[in-house]
Amino acid sequence: MGGESGLKSREVSAMIKQGFIPDPTLSFSPSRTFSPPPSSTRPSQNQAQTHPQHTQTLFDMMSEEHKFSDDKRRKAQDRLSKLLREPALREGGEVRLTVVGRDGLRVSMEVRKSVLADKSRFFAEKLRCDGAVSHSVEISDCDDVEVYVEAVVLMHCEDLKARLRSMGDGVPKVLSLLKVSAAIMFDVGVVSCLEYLESIPWSEDEQEEVISQVEHLQIHDSAAEVLQRVSSDPSTADRADDIFLNLISGVLQAKDDKARREMKALLSKLLKENNAPNDSTRLDVSKDTLYHLCHKCISSLLLCLSEATGGGDERPDRGVVVSDITREADNIQWIVDILIGKKIGEEFVEIWAEQKELAALHSKVPTVYRHEISRITAQLCIGIGRGHILVPKETRFSLLSTWLEALYEDFGWMRRASRAVDRKLVEDGLSQTILTLPLLQQQAVLLNWFDRFLNKGDDCPNIQKAFEIWWRRAFIRQYSAEPDNNSQLQITLSDYPS
Repeated sequence: MGGESGLKSREVSAMIKQGFIPDPTLSFSPSRTFSPPPSSTRPSQNQAQTHPQHTQTLFDMMSEEHKFSDDKRRKAQDRLSKLLREPALREGGEVRLTVVGRDGLRVSMEVRKSVLADKSRFFAEKLRCDGAVSHSVEISDCDDVEVYVEAVVLMHCEDLKARLRSMGDGVPKVLSLLKVSAAIMFDVGVVSCLEYLESIPWSEDEQEEVISQVEHLQIHDSAAEVLQRVSSDPSTADRADDIFLNLISGVLQAKDDKARREMKALLSKLLKENNAPNDSTRLDVSKDTLYHLCHKCISSLLLCLSEATGGGDERPDRGVVVSDITREADNIQWIVDILIGKKIGEEFVEIWAEQKELAALHSKVPTVYRHEISRITAQLCIGIGRGHILVPKETRFSLLSTWLEALYEDFGWMRRASRAVDRKLVEDGLSQTILTLPLLQQQAVLLNWFDRFLNKGDDCPNIQKAFEIWWRRAFIRQYSAEPDNNSQLQITLSDYPS
């Protein structure tokens, strides 16, 4: 008899899982509201004797896992017990609603059919029958049993926003309630969850989850208001470059040095985030804007050097001159760093190599005023040496012809006055740039360096490694530039016999 009864119960349960069935006789025992936690099993004595240390360690791990699982289940049960004591669920009703979690946790409650039908279009459709008939409903394989029960409690509330606020679990819980409310077509619950999400702050991780959930559900007009926090009007794309131009220009002209440094670092970080390849959807500062700012900074630097070398009666204040030159040089370094990061620095190498007037003025200004300018040349050599900037050999040689002498003169001050200068990095970049030139140009540059290094020592870049490589190329491993006709591939054309 017991087996027959159990079989019938399983058949009924299977039917309930597929939907709703009227059954005035079906009921659930209160003792089955929660399923008991799984019991852990100790290893046998024989196993323990065979591998005592290993088995004990494994058992400890299993015990800890079960303990964590049991604690988690116990806390969930405590929260569910509190929910089931809510006045709305204590009143009882004509529908026995059972929710079963994927972990086996089961909870049952009696709910008024009128509330379910009035608040949920899904329940209204399923419960379309005579009011005197009782219903049993089971919802299986739930991610979170507590959220389903909370959604039922929410249906009984007059002030849903106050209820959401009182939960105190923030965005994750509201997103879970939103998902359940949308699934059972609890429209008022959906709107309340969306309004709540629109009014509270999100963390960055929560933001991604909100966007994913709201876009995936495609539920209500209120969703658009929630997404306004992270989406912009299409016209913003047209104005994006103007915004970037104003931001970068503001940093270049900033009066407070500390704030300027902080905003430079911030904008650099944000612009680097936009360097992801194959992402055409991101708004980014344009190449034209960056080069417009480069030309503007070079013009300002030229003016500063002209004032510093001016022969007028009124001598410029030394502190002001140093500050202005340093600032403009630093501005150029910052923009060049952005250009290199975006792999659009090639045009700047050509621009910098053509600054003959600037280089001539540079040689007339005391080194203490001007050494920051030579950091721009060093920056470009590092970029070329690392393969981040690809320019023709003529441009590379022109760059060195215009600025290498200045770099030599300023190198001692550069490395002593600025902690940001990495001597080895500069020397490696310069070496690699020189070695990309044709052999005769390498020779001219390196023989000039050889004489200078003997006289200046540490105040001159040490590029001995480049010198050694040039020496081996020139005198040890010589390669003929003449083609070897005997080694040419011979191709003979003939008619194919028909």
